[in-house]
Amino acid sequence: MKSNKYLNTAILTQNGKLKKTSKETGLRVFNFGIPAYKTQSGKLTCPFADKCIKFCYAQKGAYSWGNVKPAFEKRYQLTKDENFVSIMVDAIKAKKVNFLRVHDSGDYYSKKYLLDWFTIAKQLPSVKFYSYTNSIKLVKDQNHEKPENFSFIFSDSGKQVDLINENVDRFTKIFKSENELIEAGFINASKVDLFASKHYNIENNKIGLVYH
Repeated sequence: MKSNKYLNTAILTQNGKLKKTSKETGLRVFNFGIPAYKTQSGKLTCPFADKCIKFCYAQKGAYSWGNVKPAFEKRYQLTKDENFVSIMVDAIKAKKVNFLRVHDSGDYYSKKYLLDWFTIAKQLPSVKFYSYTNSIKLVKDQNHEKPENFSFIFSDSGKQVDLINENVDRFTKIFKSENELIEAGFINASKVDLFASKHYNIENNKIGLVYH
């Protein structure tokens, strides 16, 4: 029997950017987030974070509100539940999701956790999954397991940035201004989040974000 202790937990949400993205594109775009960097008990959720720790938007603003942080903690506990995969599949179906951003906060903290997401995606082939990540080696080592409907954007501010092959990999850089971003040849995903996903934007692997 499935655990019912997450029935009152907002498993899938929409941050402000994804609400704007859904309105702009007409698609149902949701996200799943766990605590940024580490849980309240000290468990690392972003094991390969580095420079990004200093400017991580998921550690400030609404993400740090007292009524918001517990929800991220509950979702982290959900990822440890033996029924995580089936609970997530049901939640995604219930929301009729077109695109799911895995982690507007947090990252892939273990091989099992990554493979659980691959299993979820394989069970929902019509849904497109995308994710920014600093867990570059982990993702590349499991590339043979990655379903076609899952895409990654490697972040340039983690401990494994040297593993990014800019000629092949989809990757991101943070810029001080939109003009600087455009001049460098990057697509601006600061406002429309789906520009980061290869299933929405297949023209450019260089994903730019303006620092905020």
